[in-house]
Amino acid sequence: MKRIAIGADHAGFQLKSRLIERLQSLGYSVEDKGCYSEDSVDYPDFAHPVADSVEKKEVEFGILLCGSGNGISMAANKHAGIRAALCWMPEIASLARQHNDANILTIPARYVTENEAYAIMDTFLGTAFEGGRHEKRVNKIACV
Repeated sequence: MKRIAIGADHAGFQLKSRLIERLQSLGYSVEDKGCYSEDSVDYPDFAHPVADSVEKKEVEFGILLCGSGNGISMAANKHAGIRAALCWMPEIASLARQHNDANILTIPARYVTENEAYAIMDTFLGTAFEGGRHEKRVNKIACV
């Protein structure tokens, strides 16, 4: 069973709940790292636990949501080995996996519909990294 960590701030809470339901219906084991209501919270408080789980390989992928997707993605990308990709359409999600070996999907909750989010997530999770010429580039991302 594939394991996914998911987190969101208050702007992404409702959509996160729907994505969890979909993931579970598809047979994924989901670790919900919060938040747990629409009360105002700080997005880094949820980005970091998801990024930690991916970084430690406790889960296969992470999914993060906030209003624009930017802040939560920036926080996650502070972690070594994390390649969080802000995706607003399936084609971006596909390329993020194929070319960048993205390991966290970030969704802008205020700018996509529920069905668009499903399509983005399904594409991200169903697309493999191509490797090859892209591997060299991905290996240059981390600052050492």
